[in-house]
Amino acid sequence: MSFVEELLRLIAEACLAGAVIGSIYLAVACISVLRFGRKRVATAAPVPVTILVPLCGHEPGLYGRLRALCEQAYAAPVQILCALQDASDPALADVKKLAADLPKANIEWHVDSRLHGRNMKMSNLANAIGRVRHDVLVMIDSDIVVPPDHLARVVGELQEPNVGAVTCPYYGIAEGNHWTKLSAMSNNLQFLPSAIVALATRLGRPCFGSTIAMRRELLERIGGLHRFADHLWDDYAIGQAVRETGLQVAMCSLAVGHVCTESTAREFFDYQWRNAITTGGIDPIGHVGSVIIHPFALAVLAGVLGAGDQAAVLALVALAGRMALADCMRHRFGIASTLWLVPINDLFSFGVYITSFLGGTVIWRGQRYRVRSDGKLLPVSQ
Repeated sequence: MSFVEELLRLIAEACLAGAVIGSIYLAVACISVLRFGRKRVATAAPVPVTILVPLCGHEPGLYGRLRALCEQAYAAPVQILCALQDASDPALADVKKLAADLPKANIEWHVDSRLHGRNMKMSNLANAIGRVRHDVLVMIDSDIVVPPDHLARVVGELQEPNVGAVTCPYYGIAEGNHWTKLSAMSNNLQFLPSAIVALATRLGRPCFGSTIAMRRELLERIGGLHRFADHLWDDYAIGQAVRETGLQVAMCSLAVGHVCTESTAREFFDYQWRNAITTGGIDPIGHVGSVIIHPFALAVLAGVLGAGDQAAVLALVALAGRMALADCMRHRFGIASTLWLVPINDLFSFGVYITSFLGGTVIWRGQRYRVRSDGKLLPVSQ
């Protein structure tokens, strides 16, 4: 046997071993997903809250998402403050229409073009922070869909002992063609289950931009939003800064929806690539280990390398495991997946995962950046 043949055989065996471990992981993920959120739901007296929403550009369905924030089942005063950089931003039309349609809702907007770093979202929020009226802040990305009890649940968690911030897991919502479905599926069948497993095994401590609730005093203590104005993974960095004060970042058992709008192959791969680079930057060792979340692709690769019947059997087992996970996600979160896209998505996601180790640039809001090891964004010209 030549050196190349021996090398291919070893790679095939490694892929088979990874597919076995990955199939076990899928079983653990199914159990973890079904058990997620069984803890006692925290309740507390409502307190005044300011919801901060960064806006940039046209977003389909934005009006409805903002209206859901205005119609929360919450007994205390709520200020909704939308932050923009440009008065001609089309998102502002949705905000003004909502203010006219719901005159009793306290919805405001702040336009300020100053940039404090390369993360425009953090710059928007930092510019608007002076307009905040209440001590409790809830920062929510503009592509997030929240249920009516979202604010009550999050603020209840925030008032628990030793909690400095509260975040929410999020599932993908596909609004469009097969690319948006694949994007949502990557979130629902890979990212979210892996985050839940990491929480269950205490191997991860996430903080998601889908929701970050904290007190204004604590935000000022950790350096304010300006501190994160150059970070790609600003949400994780905020959570890390909170933990450095000795306080916890609580994960609310309530999941919110993230609207996926990646309607072309380029948009899909740019988004998945940025997520992979982010994950690898936050936890390089964990990113390497996350190869096991791709058992179907590993089995297929082993088959291509000549593993034969073993690879075929493991591919079927892994695919059945992913289908079972899809059913668990449907049962726990009400998420439906287009099942015939599952194997396609697994192969695409594995391809993005492998190529993420090659490094390179990321595209965010139409701008291309290099990412330093500490998460700081640099223009490609530097």
